[in-house]
Amino acid sequence: MKFINTLKNVWKIEELRNRLLLTLGLILVYRFGAQVVLPGIDADKLASFAGKFTGGGLGGLLNAFTGGAFAKASVFALGIMPYISASIVVQLMQIAVPYLQKLQKEGESGSKKINQITRWLTIGICLVQAPSYLAGLSALGVPAEAFVFGKTTMFYVSSTIILISGTIFAMWLGEKITDKGVGNGISILIMVGIIARLPQSFAQEIVSRMEASNGGAIMILIEIAIWFIIILASIMLVMAVRKIPVQYARRTASGAYEKNIFGARQFIPLKLNAAGVMPIIFAQAIMFVPSAVASLSESDFAQTVQATFRDIFGFWYNVVFALLIIIFTYFYTAITVPTNKMADDLKRSGGFIPGIKPGTDTADYLDRIMSQITLPGSIFLAFIAIFPAFAVKLLGIQQGWAMFYGGTSLIIMVGVAIDTMQQINSYLLNRHYDGLMKTGKNRKAVV
Repeated sequence: MKFINTLKNVWKIEELRNRLLLTLGLILVYRFGAQVVLPGIDADKLASFAGKFTGGGLGGLLNAFTGGAFAKASVFALGIMPYISASIVVQLMQIAVPYLQKLQKEGESGSKKINQITRWLTIGICLVQAPSYLAGLSALGVPAEAFVFGKTTMFYVSSTIILISGTIFAMWLGEKITDKGVGNGISILIMVGIIARLPQSFAQEIVSRMEASNGGAIMILIEIAIWFIIILASIMLVMAVRKIPVQYARRTASGAYEKNIFGARQFIPLKLNAAGVMPIIFAQAIMFVPSAVASLSESDFAQTVQATFRDIFGFWYNVVFALLIIIFTYFYTAITVPTNKMADDLKRSGGFIPGIKPGTDTADYLDRIMSQITLPGSIFLAFIAIFPAFAVKLLGIQQGWAMFYGGTSLIIMVGVAIDTMQQINSYLLNRHYDGLMKTGKNRKAVV
């Protein structure tokens, strides 16, 4: 009942209600567009093509991020992934390109220019991905009769324009959700695409268990219990922080009455997993390189390598995958957590870590702490990333349903859900209501 009352409080706040309705409306538009097949392609003849992406692999990952649009040859087939790729490239370029570093320091005006560069780079990536996607449809199993008017130049040009427009429109929807709705729009669109495949995957797992008499309802309950445990572990990974105590020196405030303000004790929260889901994405991209290189040779060794790295639930694949995640976690944390800047900002504001000298010693101390907490964080992240392999090999779970037991999909779902709930929670607390994180009676404003 308390939770229901909290939901009622959400509906009472007009601004929050309007933002939620707008967010839901734009999500429905995105999901509707994901069902619209490209002109010139017969949707009824794409069944065999869609079946190739029910499991894992790069195609399965892309299909998950687009909510099935990739396998349906939809106008949103590229989804929001070109924008994500462009954002990653721009973020990495900010380390080496002085112009981007200058824009980063210019505040809001610099951020707008960086966003504009990201948008143009998104279009550039789409110009490469869209024709490649169209050319690869036949190789991936789309029959020739599915192309109603044939694969003519007009088909390529028009479909490329439509795919680019679909990505730009999805990017616009995400930005509108961020500005006028609730949560991070781009992340929400990705999460919605992932969740869209969950009911079908779960239904297929139920049918498989019941038909094969392989444990039946008991195994389904065990699978759900393990799934909730993994979700709980993912929440702990996303929210875990190491608090570094900070002391601010006593200072004097002048005014009608001069008085001393004693130093306030605060904390610097260092996240256990500061890199988020990016190490998994980087490692996933690298894992397809050995298979692609090995396919160029017909030797026995090359064929063995190709078979090993195509089996995403195999032993050696997951060992290498886990090691890459740990390495990329350290790399991405090092470039995204500026310990030197944190130490400088702390020194300028008159703060210091008890027992540590301000300046270089503080930066070294923060860097050492980040290195210490990144190791367990990276190992924990790697374990969650490879847990779908354990689900398939040990529990006999179908590949489609096993993909929700870890990896990129689960981390994104948990992270976006927590971020959105925290934003809704802040609206409730500002209106003197208890948030979603804590239930109770309405709070009265103190005058």
